[in-house]
Amino acid sequence: MDATTEGSGQEAQVRDLLREARDFADRVIAPRAEGWDRENAFDTDTLREAAALGWFGLQVPRDRGGMGLPFSAKSQLVEILAGADFGFALSLVNTMNIGYKLARDAPHLAERYLPDLLSGRRLASTALTEPGAGTDFGAIVTTATRDGESWVLDGGKAWIINAAASDVILAYAQTEPGSRGAGIAAFLIDGQRAGFLRRAPFALSGQHSIGVGGFELQGYRAAADEMVQAPGQAFRYALNDINGARTYVAAMCCGMVEAALKIASAYGRRRETFGRRLVEHQGWRWALGDADVDLAAARALVRAAEARVDAGAEARHEAARAKIFATRMAERHLPALGQLMGAEGLSARYPFGRHMLGAKISGLVDGSSEILLEGLAMRFAKEAG
Repeated sequence: MDATTEGSGQEAQVRDLLREARDFADRVIAPRAEGWDRENAFDTDTLREAAALGWFGLQVPRDRGGMGLPFSAKSQLVEILAGADFGFALSLVNTMNIGYKLARDAPHLAERYLPDLLSGRRLASTALTEPGAGTDFGAIVTTATRDGESWVLDGGKAWIINAAASDVILAYAQTEPGSRGAGIAAFLIDGQRAGFLRRAPFALSGQHSIGVGGFELQGYRAAADEMVQAPGQAFRYALNDINGARTYVAAMCCGMVEAALKIASAYGRRRETFGRRLVEHQGWRWALGDADVDLAAARALVRAAEARVDAGAEARHEAARAKIFATRMAERHLPALGQLMGAEGLSARYPFGRHMLGAKISGLVDGSSEILLEGLAMRFAKEAG
């Protein structure tokens, strides 16, 4: 098979994947999402239904049981799913990430954990954030102390996606207190072992489908070969991988706005006021056009960032621009599109309330909009100097 044939085959596979995602979003996620928030539920059964479609192994190489697709396919998949529920998409992608990282960075651990991850029997998390350290990643205080042939980890993690149920966790710990990034290593944590203490899921205003929570490591013992990334290397890898996260979060904002645009426009075509359909009122429909313009611009930024990540190129600035713009776009247009439906937009059977909270979460997760903006702006200060 030549490169052209292989490329066209992958494109067809991605098209089929995205078609399947639209069906799953409409048929499975959308009807259940309102109940998740009403019942404060983290629905692991629906995550396992997604796993049965092979999605947890989307980026995992085929020879390890995955689909072997590029990052952009993952980003576009969660864009579609976020249109039905942001929290579910964010939860799903976090388990997907760990399977891929184990296959990439720790093949010996992939052999042990991938079968359960790809099947959905176990869920996964990335654990960077702590009660006193978020965007300032170098400030983490969870420690890893060498003890013979193993490491002993102590500390707490907070605001961890999937922590309500995950037990395959890539956790970051400081091996040399005071060294910041130079001493940070990444360890594979098995939540079924002694020394792992799960905290109760966090009480949020909504989006309980993210499964956010925390855990404590109390004398948790990790074998030497369970260090997935060495001190210093882990910090660099995390800063690089987060560009992908920022890109797919931006894509998810696009998915939410597209879904809201479709709902509002459909409502406007059937609802009449003063003898005319809403969509026939010029002022009413301009809000649709305004959202469409910004959605197209956000998508262009997202696709540019996806292309950089797929190519293995530096994507820090592209990912930051995409996330800042897409988050702002969602924060602006989701309330406006809900407003077009009047009181009907407040109904729980529509996703406007959940999507607005999803947009707010987007502005905080994987680097706040403010810190990303500062990173972009500082380039100009350096160039001027």
